[in-house]
This record gives sequence, C-alpha cells and structure tokens, in this order.
Amino acid sequence: MLICYEDYLDAIGYLSLMIIMYIPPEKVTFLTIPSSLLYVRHYAEFAGYWSTTKYLEEVDRENPTKYYDSVTGKHLFTAPIGRTMEEYLVESGSHGWPSLRDEEVNWENVRCVAGGECVSTTGTHLGHNIPDKNGNRYCINLVCIAGQPAEGQE
Repeated sequence: MLICYEDYLDAIGYLSLMIIMYIPPEKVTFLTIPSSLLYVRHYAEFAGYWSTTKYLEEVDRENPTKYYDSVTGKHLFTAPIGRTMEEYLVESGSHGWPSLRDEEVNWENVRCVAGGECVSTTGTHLGHNIPDKNGNRYCINLVCIAGQPAEGQE
C-alpha cells in the first residue's frame, strides 16, 4: 500500500512534506508515523508545536530534564543547565521550539553538520543551530527528543 504522508501529516498539523512510502497493509494504522520520518532533513515541527503538547504540564520545573533520541533512546540533551527553567521556557517560547545551549548538549550523541543541522550520531534529525547574540542556540523538534532512555541508560 502506498501512502502519501503529505496529506496525512498536514491533516494532523504535524509536518508538511511530500514522501511516498511503501508500508505493508498489516503495519498501517491511523497513527502510523514510521521512525524513518525522523530522518527527514528539510522540514520541522511548526513553530509552537511543543507548547500544544503536555510537555509544559509534565516537565520537571525544579531539576534538569534529560532528553532522549526518539529512535534510539540515546541521551541527547539535559536542560536547563546554566540557566533557570523559566529562562529556558521563555527563550523556547520566543523562538517556537525547545531552544538548547552548548552546555545542555550531550556531544557524545549529537553533531551539527553543514548548514547548521543538528543530528544524533545515529542520524536522527533533531533541528538546527541558529546562533544569536548569546551563542549557539539549538532549536530542536520536541518529537525527536521525546524518547525513552535506551536499556542501560538513566
């Protein structure tokens, strides 16, 4: 069965892209979004998507939170570090995506490639580095860092 994800994803307000993939009929469900979409390089969550989720209700306001790759479960970021949760949330809100800084990146599992794209070391598209007057600012798609820790990680 061929599925055009442009129509499907636009209908739920997630991504706007044109990908035609073969998915075996037994694997198709209403909410099927294959992990391969996390490797898309040219599109992002819409600005403000992260604030429409339960993230703001569930994130720990007292302690830094670890964020994991949605595909592999590898630890990618810990935030906030070197700033308050309020500062992190205000900056993220003003830019439209969770905005992370150099000290919050786990460089063992994250890379920035040509053009400022941020990816996990296993290839998951995470977002982009869009520097500002305060330094590197990594605008990250929440869906890409909403994973659970891989076995053996905290």
